[in-house]
Amino acid sequence: MKLKFTKMHGAGNDFIVVDAIHQDVDLTAEQWRKLADRRFGIGADQILVVERPVTEGVDFRYRIFNNDGGEVEQCGNGARAFARFVSDKGLSKENSIRVETMKGIIAPRLESDGSVTVDMGAPRLEPGEVPFDSAGLEGRTEGADTNWPLTVGGQTVFVSVVSMGNPHAVQVVENVDSAPVGETGPLIEHHPRFPQRVNAGFMQVLGRNHVKLRVFERGAGETLACGTGACAAVVAGIRRGLLDSPVRVSARGGELSIAWAGPGEPVYLSGPAVTVFEGEVEV
Repeated sequence: MKLKFTKMHGAGNDFIVVDAIHQDVDLTAEQWRKLADRRFGIGADQILVVERPVTEGVDFRYRIFNNDGGEVEQCGNGARAFARFVSDKGLSKENSIRVETMKGIIAPRLESDGSVTVDMGAPRLEPGEVPFDSAGLEGRTEGADTNWPLTVGGQTVFVSVVSMGNPHAVQVVENVDSAPVGETGPLIEHHPRFPQRVNAGFMQVLGRNHVKLRVFERGAGETLACGTGACAAVVAGIRRGLLDSPVRVSARGGELSIAWAGPGEPVYLSGPAVTVFEGEVEV
């Protein structure tokens, strides 16, 4: 079958976006993986699938597949691309939409400057909700946060654990450019304390309202930007007493803006969403 697609990116985090409303889309994990392959397919960090909603009161259903073929719960940069896609394709005439994901409802909004802001919902901070197995560990208190020790590669690192609908482990590093993201990222991703694996964030604090961030994403490897990773990092930094909202997050692929008013409040993610090209592929 032939599949129509749109290639997009948000701050360098790149996506294949597929309209499953006007074409039948029922692919296997292997087929998703082949489409996302950068040498033998189209190439992408994630594949985003636009579907009709199954829940009353929402506009669309949003499914996300990592480039390893596995389906995941959430993708913040992808949510912005999703909103831009449905607007550009005429699937919605509204500037703000409600979208259901595996982990709840999100609300992207198109801004007048061309950027997209997404209400990502409130972060979940209890270890069991991330999920993270903290049994037998002695955490280190920093501000309102607990930093948990993880043994990776023969050394101990301390991480904040946050769920933004998907699990994150955030550590503060002195220099994000020289941080061992490629070496310890996979070890953290597959650490047995995280039963659903985890996204590993490496954050350098540049000021009260500015950080640099790299993220080794679960099922995708290091990406040029990670929206939920930026949200989780800022939440961790504010809880640690290191940051004040709003925070500019400098990723390798571009700039994101994160705002969070505190516990129980939603996190707002803002940034670009750009269409690169459109095409049709045989699957």
